[in-house]
Amino acid sequence: MRNALVNQTILVTGGAGFIGSHLVDQLLTAGAKQVIAIDNLFLGNTANLNKAINQGGLFLQGDIEIPATLSFLFNEYTIDTVFNCATKALNYSFINPADAFSTNTHGIINLLELLRQKQFKTLCHFSTSEVYGTAVYTPMDEKHPRNPTTTYAAGKAAADLAVEAYVRMFDLDAFIVRPFNNYGPRQNHQGQLASIIPLTINRILAGQAPEIHGSGEQTRDFIYVQDTVDAIIKLYSVLPAGDSVNIASHNQLSIKTLITELCTQMDYTGDIIKKSARPADVMTHQASNKKLHCLITPSVTPFKEGLARTIEWYTHLK
Repeated sequence: MRNALVNQTILVTGGAGFIGSHLVDQLLTAGAKQVIAIDNLFLGNTANLNKAINQGGLFLQGDIEIPATLSFLFNEYTIDTVFNCATKALNYSFINPADAFSTNTHGIINLLELLRQKQFKTLCHFSTSEVYGTAVYTPMDEKHPRNPTTTYAAGKAAADLAVEAYVRMFDLDAFIVRPFNNYGPRQNHQGQLASIIPLTINRILAGQAPEIHGSGEQTRDFIYVQDTVDAIIKLYSVLPAGDSVNIASHNQLSIKTLITELCTQMDYTGDIIKKSARPADVMTHQASNKKLHCLITPSVTPFKEGLARTIEWYTHLK
């Protein structure tokens, strides 16, 4: 049984990012002694950590792909647990496929080596539903084949295998959480790496038409970010070493339906631009969260409610 997170010193990699910053906030609320967020600010934003820093959290700019960065960090602080959220956006793999892959593999190997050397006790590694690719059966449980369609997803799948192998080889305390499609405040909304929900919200706020790539029949399993971090905190004490679990709301939704709901909530009645399909796009994602519910009682924010909160946050950001 793992020690409680209360009074631990915890490192969150990718801690200034979307999910990472929400996790930092939740860990401080849960009573961690010290929470250190490290981020290279590729997409992370220090503003995401304003609340955490005011509550005693610590931010360090650095890159976990560089071993010397982690050596410095572990020499300076006695860290108990690491939550590895560090990654680069899926869309980035179409710009720099090799770097997208290596980001997801180099960082985790560096952390696993430190865990093997007993520099800390427990590793929670963040995978992604993208490792499954398009569903070959639904709902997609943890035994679903891994069939990544991008180098981003391939790097994540390789990282999962590395975690599992290190646990088997060296009896380490590491486990894998696999969030499906997160949305909510702080998700990147700028440039070509923006995610669909904040991108669409900001297009409508700017008086521009929303876009649908391909048929719009592609489905995703959306989960509100606060529900994800709540689940991860609860899973920490119960998920065995070497194991993995989907984090999802069992809320399959087509992109067309998503865009329609955004337009409805934002009172947009204009045109919707149809664009060609994106290459390697996953067509079907519907998660099984049966295992999750066997382990914990997760919080579930109704999609329309979570979307309304998200729209409100980006509206006030303008």
